[in-house]
Amino acid sequence: MQKQDCISWRGKDLALTIHYPSSNREDRLFPLLIICHGFTSTRIGVDRLFVKAAQEFESLGFAVIRFDYAGCGESEGIYGENEFADFIDQTKSVISYGSRLSAIDPNLITLIGHSLGGAVAACTAAEDKRIKNAVLWSAVGNPYEDITGIVGYDKHLFHRNLVIDHLGYAITGAFISSLRSFSPMTIWNQYKGNVLFVHGTTDDTISPDYCTLYYKHAKQRHFGVSDMMLIDGANHTFSSIPHFEVLISTTSQWLLKQVSKESHHQLKKSM
Repeated sequence: MQKQDCISWRGKDLALTIHYPSSNREDRLFPLLIICHGFTSTRIGVDRLFVKAAQEFESLGFAVIRFDYAGCGESEGIYGENEFADFIDQTKSVISYGSRLSAIDPNLITLIGHSLGGAVAACTAAEDKRIKNAVLWSAVGNPYEDITGIVGYDKHLFHRNLVIDHLGYAITGAFISSLRSFSPMTIWNQYKGNVLFVHGTTDDTISPDYCTLYYKHAKQRHFGVSDMMLIDGANHTFSSIPHFEVLISTTSQWLLKQVSKESHHQLKKSM
């Protein structure tokens, strides 16, 4: 079952879609997945990546929220006027919304972030203790270097009044500058939850080397589960049928394992 809704963030409406699994039990609480899309993307995703993923996760008993960051998809605002910290704040607002829903277990919230959304999900998880699991797909590892490379930005011409026309999105100098302050690969000592990194080996948008680097940093922690998977031949958006199937099966099996362990832990605490 799908439901369309929106939340208010600094006076702007952010559009979202909620997927609820079917259940005959009125008292059942579902674990929640929140999908964070990438740079100038939408909650639909390239080749319907996030729609298809949400439908698969819903069939396994997860509730899913897909949402559009300000200025993307059906959300209000101008995308290029955001700064990186704004994406984190918008994500936290969606977490707050989702955790208040009556059918949701607020103790079982997972962020799934793709591309720049992966970097946002990592930084959000480091700041927000409500996140039990984080899953990063094709995650940006160096937001400043990666995004300036995508938009073809000349660093020698930088000024804060700069506006870059990227596919019709007006990307401001303030947006570009804000990316410098965030290093999502090195924040894992601040996050006590579990994390899975997935990347395609033929991703020509964001280097698959980041997947290994993310994993190495996360494994240095003395808490939480850290895992990774490189999908042979997959591109940035896992666009082929076989690669999408591997992405979903890998993510689903990992999530079901983590949720099962957390549910068992909660049951023991209540006894």
